[in-house]
Amino acid sequence: MIRTAAACFMALLPCLAGTLAGADEPAPQSVIAGAARKVVKLYGAGGLRGLEAYQSGILVSPDGRILTVASTVLDSEQLDCVLDDGRRFEARLVGIDPRRELAVLQIEADDLPCFALEELPAAVPPGTRVVALSNMFGVAAGDERVTAQRGVIAAVVPLEARRGAAEAPFRGAVYVLDCTTNNPGSPGGALVDARGRLVGMIGKELRSTAAGIWLNYALPASELIAGSEAILVGDAAAVATAEIAPFDPRLLGAILVPDLLDRTPPFVESIDPGSAAARAGLAADDLVIAVGGRTVTTRAGVEQALGGLAEGDPVKLTVIRRGSLVELDLGPRPRGAKP
Repeated sequence: MIRTAAACFMALLPCLAGTLAGADEPAPQSVIAGAARKVVKLYGAGGLRGLEAYQSGILVSPDGRILTVASTVLDSEQLDCVLDDGRRFEARLVGIDPRRELAVLQIEADDLPCFALEELPAAVPPGTRVVALSNMFGVAAGDERVTAQRGVIAAVVPLEARRGAAEAPFRGAVYVLDCTTNNPGSPGGALVDARGRLVGMIGKELRSTAAGIWLNYALPASELIAGSEAILVGDAAAVATAEIAPFDPRLLGAILVPDLLDRTPPFVESIDPGSAAARAGLAADDLVIAVGGRTVTTRAGVEQALGGLAEGDPVKLTVIRRGSLVELDLGPRPRGAKP
């Protein structure tokens, strides 16, 4: 009997050792649930093919500060934010860091669960197990929880990617993931480690410049911290769009459709012969979707993006023409006087 009990005890040792070794690690279910409460669902401008009207965001302060990606979704007079518990708030755009394509939003709320930026790890190595949390494909609504995907950081490499014909402005290191995370609705979602710490943010849908394949990647936490700080302290590279004086595209020879609606799409109505727009090949019925790499969805958005360029800066437009993306260079931006 004694030998039998001893044998049973020895047989249990591996199980006990495994239990003790993982005693400090929280259960995956609790990690996912805790982190998901800090991820929000955002709804704004879009609705066209390839320009979804929804994405994700990350709460980074208990008083309602949110980090997300700068995209066409934010180009809206009314931006709705839905929390994990189903509460809905109107979000205000604080500012944008164009280099990292990072945006800071604010909602009027208190005592919210959030990630503390000052506690984020500076970097994590390849091989780290992670969970991606986002409202991919917009499947979550109301108090429905965002989607969770388990994966591994496969590599840490400089980002060399494009969306359509436009090159991504960020050239720093990103986490390349081994799971399909960068789907419609996923940009702005959280990437957390096994302890639930925020290690990165899911980026936009981009293709590799070299290979032409879709990338699954996240912006590291260190870039989130640097970008948010630049926006909040009023860095010149992260100015709120409301502070930029609009620029009339007629000065370039491009006449857009009349602004009859609250959110008139930026279709080109006609081109002045001999103008910069005519020489660049801009044509009637072109739909402008980006100015200088910054996405736009309205006529007002085009004027705001042009206003963000300094006098003499190159004016580069991305348009949709008969279902294809076309890149155009209209030359240097002239002085912003009224025509």
